[in-house]
Amino acid sequence: MKLEALHIGMKVRHPQYGIGVVKTISEATADIQFDDGRRTVAPEPSGMEPAEAQASLRGLDLPLSQLVQQTVEAAIQKLGLEKPDSAPVRLAPRWHRGRLVMHPADPALQTKELPLETFFHKVVMVRDNLRVLEQKINSQDKLSDGEKVELQQYITRSYGSLTSFNLLFKEKEDHF
Repeated sequence: MKLEALHIGMKVRHPQYGIGVVKTISEATADIQFDDGRRTVAPEPSGMEPAEAQASLRGLDLPLSQLVQQTVEAAIQKLGLEKPDSAPVRLAPRWHRGRLVMHPADPALQTKELPLETFFHKVVMVRDNLRVLEQKINSQDKLSDGEKVELQQYITRSYGSLTSFNLLFKEKEDHF
């Protein structure tokens, strides 16, 4: 492995010492922290190699996990999708600890009860999945504009059917 391919924090595999993490790099050697301690190693003659998948793009060498993370973040931003750690949608306070009770017409059948928080979470999931579907339809090159409009109308009608649940949302901007 060439010294130029190393970077601080990189995981490497040495044939004798096992897996380690590059701590410092000098002109001809690298200090690597292995399980049994820190060692100074000359990478080229040692037979050392990367311990994790690497990607090389137009002269860019970095761990595959870092490349994937940066690529996913760029795709999320480009598509305008919400990040998973964005502010969660909240249930209006008056519904906290509430219960949804469904009574069948036949008294011989069992009543179904579930926490409103659970029901609310499912409504929000439907809303979010409709938004993703809408984005996927709009970004689809294989659909004509007429087909996109037709599919968009189904989504719009679905949103309309779900407006009954707007009273559950704490924030108005989260409504359907």
